Amino acid sequence: MENLNGMKVAILVDQGFEQVELLEPRKALDQAGAETSVVSPQKDRVRGWNMKEWGQEVAVDIPLEEARPENFDALLLPGGVMNPDKLRMQPKAVDFVRSFFDTGKPVAAICHGAWTIIEAGAARGRKIASWPSLKTDLRNAGAEWHDQEVVVDGNLVSSRKPDDLPAFNRSMLELFSRAVPEVQRSR
Repeated sequence: MENLNGMKVAILVDQGFEQVELLEPRKALDQAGAETSVVSPQKDRVRGWNMKEWGQEVAVDIPLEEARPENFDALLLPGGVMNPDKLRMQPKAVDFVRSFFDTGKPVAAICHGAWTIIEAGAARGRKIASWPSLKTDLRNAGAEWHDQEVVVDGNLVSSRKPDDLPAFNRSMLELFSRAVPEVQRSR
């Protein structure tokens, strides 16, 4: 298991995030020693989507209005159709995502999470796996879409769907662990 002690990871979500795509990666990150924080435009709680119906609520650790990208070392973007569709319509959320790419910090996106990457202008020239319905959106944004369980391209790891979570989590932990020495030096 990777050691992410000292790493602070933002998990950016809005209403309708795919529940398993937040809970399982968060569990893997926490077990590896990272400090995870749910960041959301919602103030107190945000509700997940559990495959075909509403799921459980998750506490918001930091409202998006108060979140500062420089306080985090990495970013996780869960999918679900509603969640990234709402996020990509909010300039503060788009700017938050863009700042991770602008500073070269690692980002993990699964399923529809790539929509926010497109809106942030960070898809061009990248290899990205996503839910198949985003294929044309990604290509139109200048990305190379891949139908693979996990794709790592520089500081970005991406996957297609919940079934890919075991590979996604492994690759996310590996990618994020490469940034840990830098994190530990800066603190």
